[in-house]
Order: sequence, then structure tokens, then C-alpha cells
Amino acid sequence: MREWLQLSSEVERAASEGRPIVALESTIISHGMPYPHNLFMAKEVEQIIRDQGAVPATIAIMDHRIKIGLTEKELQELATHKQVEKVSRRDLPYVLAMGKIGATTVAATMICAAGAGIRVFATGGIGGVHRDGERTMDISADLMELAHTNVAVVSAGVKSILDIGRTLEVLETQGVPVIGYQTEAFPSFYARESGYQVDYRIDTPEEIARVMHAKWQLGLDGGLVIANPVPRDAALDAGEMERVIQRALNEAKQEGITGKRVTPFLLERIKALTAGKSLTANIALVKNNAHVAARIAVAYQKRIE
Repeated sequence: MREWLQLSSEVERAASEGRPIVALESTIISHGMPYPHNLFMAKEVEQIIRDQGAVPATIAIMDHRIKIGLTEKELQELATHKQVEKVSRRDLPYVLAMGKIGATTVAATMICAAGAGIRVFATGGIGGVHRDGERTMDISADLMELAHTNVAVVSAGVKSILDIGRTLEVLETQGVPVIGYQTEAFPSFYARESGYQVDYRIDTPEEIARVMHAKWQLGLDGGLVIANPVPRDAALDAGEMERVIQRALNEAKQEGITGKRVTPFLLERIKALTAGKSLTANIALVKNNAHVAARIAVAYQKRIE
């Protein structure tokens, strides 16, 4: 993969100096939020990571290269370009070979981060088993990537538009530890709880770094899910969100929305149905995940030095 990677000067310097680096996905910029909120959020998240003593590496596909760390101009292009491909594992070779602009999902970001030697990744929420997944077989590639790619993913749980119970069952089957950061409840993106529990509660970044180190030293390939709830002051009520999500899902079904178009459609409808509260929660949880991920990256780097 090395010949396809292009590290920014900031990331390359950090890697050569053995400094902690946190990977960031880019679909949240291109598909997850409207402009200019997406650009402001991306810049703020990167600064939060720097403030905690780590280096941010936003990942995207541009100019036949996997960019590990973006310039301000590249962030702007990603936030405003009208034809950005949504890139998962399946799409990487096509988008790279054809020279298209691509934003990486959780799965693709994990692959690229691992290829660059980055072990910690902050996102909003991971993908999972879609509702009616037992009928449609619509299961995110994120879950399969977590099964064998050695990256710890800090998220506010899975997107609440998914079937959370079945998603957790798949993670268990694949041997992926689900760790609650200072919580026993598995969060549901916009809300701090989902009705499900995490596998283990861990209260400090240092202890999480210890578990990461032990897992990979044991030769147990695969990632870890670090479930970090949305901050209390931005959290939405779980019951109210379920009603909104059901309405948005019904609309998607009526309009024949399928495949990779489902999540962007639902996020946009949920934003409209909550009068923008979901967007506020989304931005708050991403920032919070970046803060925690940076602290974990710093702790992990100290452990392996």
C-alpha cells in the first residue's frame, strides 16, 4: 500500500518523530453534514486533537493517492465538491485507479490508517446491521473490517438508524471488544443509551491503551470499538429519536432509497425532523470523540515506546 500513500508534511514529521497520530474519516465531511458546517467541524476536530498533544490525519482519496492528512485547500475541496465518491473497502481500487475524489468510510479509513501505521481513529458512529437486515442482508463493511484490521475506533456507538442489537451480535461473533469509555451503557449516537450494554467499562485512556497493546501483542488481529457517549448537554432523548428515525425510514422505503444512499438520506431527513438538533448533537459527539481518541493515542504511544 505504501506506494499509494501520500502523507501530509505534518503527519510525515509526526510519524518520523514517533508522535501520536489520530486518523479521521472524510465521509462525515462530504456526506454527513452540509456546507459550511462540515468544513468548520473538520477544522475544529483537527485542532482539538492537536490541543491534546496528538496529530490529526484526515484521510481521503485525491489525485490517484490515499491522502493521510489534508491541507486546508484539500479540506475545502472535499467539503464543497459535488461529486465525491463514498469509499469503502470495495471501492478503494476503483476510485484510486480512476483518479476520482473519494471520501473514506469507517472501513476504508481503518485500512488506510493501518497501512500508514496509525492505530487510533476517531469517527462519529460506526456502520452496522441495517434494520430489516435479516431480509435485505444490508450489513456495513465496517463490521468486517473491525474483525481483522488493527485500529481502535472511538465512536458514539453505532448510528441509531441501524439495528443496534444485531450489530453488537455481529461484533461479538467477530471477536471485536466493545469498550464503554466511562459508561456501561452502549450509546446510540444521538442518545447516551440504547438499551444495550458494552462488553467492558474502562474509565481512563491509559487503561484502554493497555488493552489495545495486550490484544495486538497476543496476535489477536482486529480492531476495538471504544464507545464514547455524546456529551450530556447535546444528547437527545432516545425515545423521541426512535420515533423520528422510524418516520425517516418509512420515507426512505417509500422513495425507494437503497444501498449507500440510505444513510445520507436518513441523516438529512432526521436533521429536518428535529429542527437541526440532530446536527448539533452530531457535531458535539464528533468533537468529543476526537478529544478522547487523542488522549488514547497519546497513552498508547507512551506504552509502545
